[in-house]
Formats: sequence, C-alpha cells, structure tokens
Amino acid sequence: MNILDTRIDALNLKVEISITAEDYQKAENDFLRKQKNRAELKGFRKGMAPMSLIQRLYGEQALVEAVNHVLSDALGKYIDGSKLNFIGEPLQSEDQAEIEWKSGNDFVFKFDLAHTEPLTFNISKDEDKVVYYNITVTDEAKEEMKKNMLRQFGDLQEGEAAGEEDFLVVDFENEGKTVNDVYVAVRSVAGESKSKFLGAKAGDKFEINVNEAFENESDRAAMLKVKKEELADLNPVFNVTVLNVKTFVDAQENQETYDKMCGADKVHNSEEFDGFVAARLAENYRQEADYRFSKDVKDYFLKKADISLPEAFLKRWLLHINEGKFTPEQIDAEFGQFLVDYRWQMIRDYVMGKYELKTTQKDMEDAAKGFVAYQYAMYGLGNVPDEMLTEAAQNVLKDERQSRQIYESVEDQKVISALKENVSLNTEEISVEKFRELK
Repeated sequence: MNILDTRIDALNLKVEISITAEDYQKAENDFLRKQKNRAELKGFRKGMAPMSLIQRLYGEQALVEAVNHVLSDALGKYIDGSKLNFIGEPLQSEDQAEIEWKSGNDFVFKFDLAHTEPLTFNISKDEDKVVYYNITVTDEAKEEMKKNMLRQFGDLQEGEAAGEEDFLVVDFENEGKTVNDVYVAVRSVAGESKSKFLGAKAGDKFEINVNEAFENESDRAAMLKVKKEELADLNPVFNVTVLNVKTFVDAQENQETYDKMCGADKVHNSEEFDGFVAARLAENYRQEADYRFSKDVKDYFLKKADISLPEAFLKRWLLHINEGKFTPEQIDAEFGQFLVDYRWQMIRDYVMGKYELKTTQKDMEDAAKGFVAYQYAMYGLGNVPDEMLTEAAQNVLKDERQSRQIYESVEDQKVISALKENVSLNTEEISVEKFRELK
C-alpha cells in the first residue's frame, strides 16, 4: 500500500491511496470462508459447498468489502496522523478513474480533503472594545407602557355608538341563511361597508354585501358558520340587525388590577405602579441591549478571527450530504449564511475551550424548561406548575433536533457571557427610538 498526498493550496489536499492485491487478499479470503461456513445451498450440506461456487456467488461482494475495509482503515490512519482539523468528509476526486472490481487487481483511489487552520487570536480588555447600549427609560415610555398594560387587562363593556376600535353583536339574515349573535370588529370591515357599522347603535338595521365587507374568505366562512367552499352558493346580500355595541375599556388603576398585572400584594398605589413599570421597562431594554450586544460581539470576533474556509470544497460537501434534497442553486442561495454560522461555530468552540466552559445536564434541563415556559406563555398560560414544565422539558430533550438546538443556544449564551466579561464595554446611552433605528 502507498499513500501520496499533494497539497493543492493552504486548505485543500488531494490524497491518493494505492492498494495492492496483497493488501486485501487476507480480508477477502476471510470473508469467503465465513460465507462458506454459513452457506446453506441446495444439494450441499451446510458449510460443504465448494469454494468455487462460493467464489462465484460472493466473490465480488468479498472483494468490495475487503478493499473498502483496507481503504477506510488507511484513510482513517492518515487523517488521525496528520493532526489537521479536517472538515466535512473526504470526497472522491473528480479525476478518479473508474474502478474495475476484479480480484487480484491493484486499485488506486483519489480523495479531496480540506481543513481549517487552528484559531489563535487573543481576547483582552485592552485590545477588544465592543459597544454596549444602555437604553434610557423615559417618562414618555413609562406612560406608554402603563397605557398598554391597562389596555391589556381591560375588557369589553356595553357601549353606545360603535367606534373604529369597537365591536358589534349582530344578526345576519337573508332569504336563505340566518346567523345569530355574530361579533363584528369594526376595524375588520372593508370598503364602504365600514361606514354602516361606524356609529351604529343597538336596534339599527341595514343591508350589506358580505363579500365586499369581509374580503377574507376564511374569516367570512367562520362568521357565517359555513364551509369555505359553500360561500359561492350563498346570496352575499344580508340584512344586519345590531343587537348591542361592545366597546373595549381599559382597566382601572385599583388593587384588583395591580394584583392581576404585578402579582398579588406587590403594588398598592400609583407610585409603586410607576416603579413596577420602570423596572419592567428597564428589564425589557436590558434584554434588547443584550441581544444587540450578542450580535455586535459576534460580528466583531468574526472579523477579528478572519477565518479562511475552503469554500469550493464545502459547497461540494453540502451538495453530497444533501443529495436529492437541494439543488446547487439552493446551496448557493444559503451558502453565505452557512459560512457565517460555520465560522461562528469555530469561534464558539475556541472560546469554550479557552475559558474551560462546560455545558452540563442541568444547563440543558434549565434551558429546556425556559423554552417550554415560553411556549406555554405564548398560549396565555403563565403559571404552569413546575412538575409540568419539568416533564415537558424532558420530552423536548428526547427530540434530537430540539435537543441540539438547545445545546447550541446554551453554548452561545455561555460564550457571549464570557466575551462580555473579557472585553471592554464602550457603554453608550441611547433612547429606545434611536436604538431601534440601528441596523
């Protein structure tokens, strides 16, 4: 056996492995002997079939497996002994000659391999400076948040004349269809039909074309309590009778409202409510600032590390491992973001090693519980018992894809925290309006 490697450039190699019959003959014969001992062929007792028949039946399979075993072992030893950080997997060279699988032949296999250079950049407060935005909490922002919170905990009450943000409870009726007690949001009514709903009071009656007033077919079908495909058979002209007007009224500042919004017995008056709102805003702004910092510090170290990648090889590798799933054009369209993610993964691994950071099972469980709690909150469930969160988190971690995503998220958080501690933060005071204008 002979292995010849040729460097193509700083990151790409071509490896040529020559295998002689002597290299694979023992493995080939061992395979054939095993097949002979196992074989139960008609006319022969088990294990007694002649080797010539075994050779005819299993010879090519024995040859391929024996050669591939020798090849795989040789390639693995070469990769391990090279001490290079290879990426992807070896790809068959484009100038690989067609293989004639015949016992006794010598074989030559050619592979393209690619690697990256080790990362060696320093991280220090003296050298590395990244902006951290401190978003100021203004009186205007506090007032806006108070209004939003009071509106969030408000409710529908009886109203007089319907305004833009109000609801009407109506009956729809024509000669072929009657639908009672339908809630109509005035803001959802389209075109000139809206003018008939604006200002309407209990007892008012008018005629509309539902196709013109409610343009979304799915919403219209739900409102009229029919299947979407049945809409075409309906006469769209309906008589509308207004039963009553519902207007949305903000919650009042009182103890009941404070308890609902802030937690039982935590806020007792307007001054304490102002403090609660200011603290909530400050925490929201801190999270926004941290998210922005994570983006900026990633961009900073991606530029500083200046990682070269064998891009042509990576495109071939991505196409190979996703054969039949993506076209070359689709790979090209996503390749830029792939390179960013790949480079950041290298930096993340480097920082994890540099600061001896570890991701524990508890880290994973805590992150999974946080993910599950967020999912519940999206459905309005904010006080889920801990045992339910724990059980749901365990189920999440059993899913390989979700578990991998959580693992990467935990590592990201650890790395960003480590970088935040070891670089200089150039703190800038900024209004939330200016902050959100940043690119």
